[in-house]
Amino acid sequence: MPLFEMTSTTFRPVPEASFAAMGIGERSDIQRLLRTQIDVLGDDLYVLTEEFGDWEDSRRRIDLLAVDAEANLVVVELKRTADGGHMELQAIRYASMVSAMTFERAVQIHADFLRRLGKPGEEAQARLLEFLGWDEPNQEAFAEDVRIVLVSENFSKELTTAVLWLRDRDIDIRCVRLQPYCDGDKTMIDVQQIIPLPEAHDYQVQLREKEQQGRRQRAERNDERLRFWEGVVAIARERNTRHANNKPGAANWLIATSGVRGLGFNYVVVQNYAVVEIYLDRGEAEENKAIFDRLLESRAEIERAFGSQLIWDRLDARRACRIKHRLAIGGYRSPEAEWPVIQTAMVEAMSRFERAILPAIEALDL
Repeated sequence: MPLFEMTSTTFRPVPEASFAAMGIGERSDIQRLLRTQIDVLGDDLYVLTEEFGDWEDSRRRIDLLAVDAEANLVVVELKRTADGGHMELQAIRYASMVSAMTFERAVQIHADFLRRLGKPGEEAQARLLEFLGWDEPNQEAFAEDVRIVLVSENFSKELTTAVLWLRDRDIDIRCVRLQPYCDGDKTMIDVQQIIPLPEAHDYQVQLREKEQQGRRQRAERNDERLRFWEGVVAIARERNTRHANNKPGAANWLIATSGVRGLGFNYVVVQNYAVVEIYLDRGEAEENKAIFDRLLESRAEIERAFGSQLIWDRLDARRACRIKHRLAIGGYRSPEAEWPVIQTAMVEAMSRFERAILPAIEALDL
């Protein structure tokens, strides 16, 4: 589709261009910008590193290695060509090479990447945990799958047909087109996810039924947390607690306000345990730390009222803070027959936690 500038009197076409003709480099320009603005590709990604090639007997390097919100690794392969070359074959090799990466190794390579950007490498783990919404590393849940994102000025029909075939085999691979336009001294980029392509329509029709079935199967695998939260909310409604009106979702947290801006009472559940916490984030690190320190002064009274010790996370490397209690009684991967016991214990723990800490919060007079 052509790009137009709309004026008061007309639609003025903006000429298509090519990266090569404009002298825009694959690594020096496109990759350099995407490594810190990966959201341009329209996905929830976090870049771990660039030019990654940590394997023997191969000089091949992944343009950008990222992680998504579900802790899957994402191989991002870039080309500035009009057909994409054979980038899908390269990306498949890369995906297999990184498929066994551990969380610890991901932190190491991310620390090196941050240092190359002039940022503190020691923040690597905290940044990654914050993006994933995790309290602590969870190797079992890390890199369960590897996704592939192909980014090019355009793609050949041969390539897109191969990509569609791979998707039918449950390989999570997609194509994003970066079409440049030149308007005087301005360069504009039209970013479009183009799988499926119009050129592959006939093939798409043949695969549609199988693709829909695949989506249903993937949705079934992802609904465990949703069903777990439905049980928590049902108990909260029975007991008329703070989270009674929450809408369950697929994330690993369930949030309700404390009545004070920036202070939220959260449930968090991972595969093997659950957490109740208060999360402090009023937008400014200095204010958050000051509130945390004032609550810490009342630690003995709060823990006495709660009935056990709490975990006080000042999170000095991050903006927010949290105070939490971990319930080591199982998580959403526990057998469903055990869920009611876990869910009831979470609601009861949250009620005790609120009663213990709310007097100290009210005394802050925020």
